[in-house]
Amino acid sequence: MKQIYFVIIVCICMLACHQKPQQQIVETIEHYDLPQMKDSGVLVALTLNSSISYFDYRGEPMGFQYELAKQFSQSLGMKLELKTAHNTEDLVNMLLRGEGDLIAYPLPITKAFKDSLSFCGEDIITHQVLVQRNGNKKQKALTNVTELIGKDVYAKPGKHLERLINLDKELGGGIRIHEVTNDSITNEDLIMQVSNGTIDYTISDNDLARLNKTYYSNLNINLAVSFDQKASWAVRKTSPLLSEAADQWHKENMTSPAYKASTKRYFENSKRLPHGPILSIKDGKISHFDHLFKKYAKEIGWDWRIIASLAYNESNFDTTAVSWAGAKGLMQLMPQTARALGIPEGKEQNPEESVKAATKYLAQISRSFTKVTDPDEKIKFILGSYNAGIGHVFDAMALAEKYGKNKYVWDDNVATYILLKSNEDYFNDPVCKNGYFRGRETFNFVKDILGRTEMYKQKIKE
Repeated sequence: MKQIYFVIIVCICMLACHQKPQQQIVETIEHYDLPQMKDSGVLVALTLNSSISYFDYRGEPMGFQYELAKQFSQSLGMKLELKTAHNTEDLVNMLLRGEGDLIAYPLPITKAFKDSLSFCGEDIITHQVLVQRNGNKKQKALTNVTELIGKDVYAKPGKHLERLINLDKELGGGIRIHEVTNDSITNEDLIMQVSNGTIDYTISDNDLARLNKTYYSNLNINLAVSFDQKASWAVRKTSPLLSEAADQWHKENMTSPAYKASTKRYFENSKRLPHGPILSIKDGKISHFDHLFKKYAKEIGWDWRIIASLAYNESNFDTTAVSWAGAKGLMQLMPQTARALGIPEGKEQNPEESVKAATKYLAQISRSFTKVTDPDEKIKFILGSYNAGIGHVFDAMALAEKYGKNKYVWDDNVATYILLKSNEDYFNDPVCKNGYFRGRETFNFVKDILGRTEMYKQKIKE
């Protein structure tokens, strides 16, 4: 009996000890607004991993919502700390638990969220659109939802499929709806399939469609298929001063150069660089920079034609090229990477500095893949890391190992999981440390460079 009483007392004590810190947390949150945040010097923003909000690109943080959050924190004289969640529900819970100060993501303004959150910043109008190819003589682009009757439309389970089913009911039936249940296919994959002609139609949120149009210029995203939905940033109801500051900042900065630059970077500037033919196969020349490729390729023991193919892929041999992400010069090094490799500021577009730094970078990457013993395989891993950043390749290797593939072989193994890094089921996996990544470009990058190298080897003497 005494033992039973003892256990009960211990349990009560443990419960009391647990409740006290919890109570303290709640009280702290209730009194934590902009002045307290400024005292800490850090604004903790919560967002999602995605092509629109936040992702790591070649070792540097990118994403539209990330850039806006950074601009906002700077306006307050504070440093930005970013935390990611798995989904919108997780975002809200993290905020209410005090794990962040602000949701820097367009959260749908719903009654359920309104009860617990204060919405602030820009009122973003979102809706779903039909993704199709631009019209031509053979097939005109649809301009009215009634024209979807008799058409094959593909959608993933979730809100896009639900909207499609409801639209079909509104029209009295006739849309040939195809539910895409393959877990490895994302909405962005479906958009790509529309672009390359594999399918004719899919449904997407308008912001994701706008971003993907910068990759695939043949897309038409003009036909809305749903009502408008308001979305916005959000804070706790106990942070009215932070909410007011976000409202004011958005009002004043909607036309600022920084805001316009971020909008252009993600939703307007083409992500594709036009490519032209090589200089002269007849004369045995690939470019005006062959002497540099030969000089620095020797230092890392590579065939110079691989470096030439890399440069072609990156800049089309244009020393003045600047990518949508801010990479510069012949070898398209990101600013932070260029500094770390010793390129002086303002010299990013100097061809020799660029080639010298790029080969140095390739050598650095190589040291991270000592366990890839096959030299041809190793080159694939190095090129993949040059494009994606080492972290995403490590993630793909971890996924390959988890799912029984050889993590030291690129094709049909690690390359498969680079593609799947854009799928939340995979990039949210605990073995992944670097979140979302649009792996399609890296997959094609490695394949294109090595394929072009083989062509160079056949036609251009060593």
